[in-house]
Amino acid sequence: MKNFSRSGALLSAGLAVLVLCFSFPAASVAVAENVKFGHVAPQFHGQSKGVDAFAAYVKDKTDGRIDIATFPAGQLGGERSMAEQVQSGTLQIAALTTAVLQNFVPQCAILDMPFIFPDRQTAYATLDDPEVQEKIFSYFPKKGFIAIGWTENEIRDFSNSKHPVRTPADIKGLKVRVMNSPAYLDTFKQLGASPVGIPFPETYNALQTGVIDAQENPILTSVLMKFTEVTKHVTRTQHCLTECVIVVSTDYWDSLSKEDRAVFREAAKITIDINRKENAALHENLPGLGISIEEYARRNGIEILDLTPEERKAFRSAMTPVWDKYRKKIGDDLFDFMLSKIESHQQ
Repeated sequence: MKNFSRSGALLSAGLAVLVLCFSFPAASVAVAENVKFGHVAPQFHGQSKGVDAFAAYVKDKTDGRIDIATFPAGQLGGERSMAEQVQSGTLQIAALTTAVLQNFVPQCAILDMPFIFPDRQTAYATLDDPEVQEKIFSYFPKKGFIAIGWTENEIRDFSNSKHPVRTPADIKGLKVRVMNSPAYLDTFKQLGASPVGIPFPETYNALQTGVIDAQENPILTSVLMKFTEVTKHVTRTQHCLTECVIVVSTDYWDSLSKEDRAVFREAAKITIDINRKENAALHENLPGLGISIEEYARRNGIEILDLTPEERKAFRSAMTPVWDKYRKKIGDDLFDFMLSKIESHQQ
């Protein structure tokens, strides 16, 4: 009995040592947070490169504690689906176009107003203005999002199979595929076109078969998706900036420390810088071709036109009814604030 008690004591002591050995290290090692970041851009695109840089920066600054997995090309669903996932907290982060987000946060439709930005440089300077970001992002929390920065697809242009486009009247009567967004549909209705919100993957076949005459996408997208094979008249209208907002789930944001939130905001600044630089580089070095867009157009008989300042002014004037309609939804305060900021940043 005495020997049994002693053996039992030794066994208990041994188990205690094992528990101590395995429990203390586990308590002292931080467990990495597995976070998902979704978007719809293909991997070669500047937006995708920027999002990857976001993840790398956060992982580095948190010593691997926050490990963000990026999911490009709509792997986690379409943009509306991802918006709903972020809103419900099942997806931590996404970069989503304002064209989609305006269905949740109507005020961000201000960025989709046609011809509101006179040129790319003014658009970038305006979006980088801290007061502009603070103002626009302030509308997001009530809708279940925390907005922390930008990514972008590109500035949108126009191509068609019928004739050169230099004036609003040149678009009248054309059947145009547009993004399925109220602002985009209203824009081309106002120009006298017949806008059709068909899915993006169906665009080439619709152009090829004559179901539609035209489409509006950034010229880089049009070339890469081969839309310019069947719509050889291209005008760099730059009518809308397809800007995306980096949105974080409110639940996930609330779980972050003040220091981690600062890291996320720093990462967002790096993201848009890389995004823009990579997109500019793609214009000069098309993936798989190694030539510029202009050289590609020359070799393939594609006409590219740039609007003069006077021609842009005519298009902007034609958009007055669209602006008036959305001013009611967006609000005079934000609309006038943005117009003032754009004017102050115009070079």
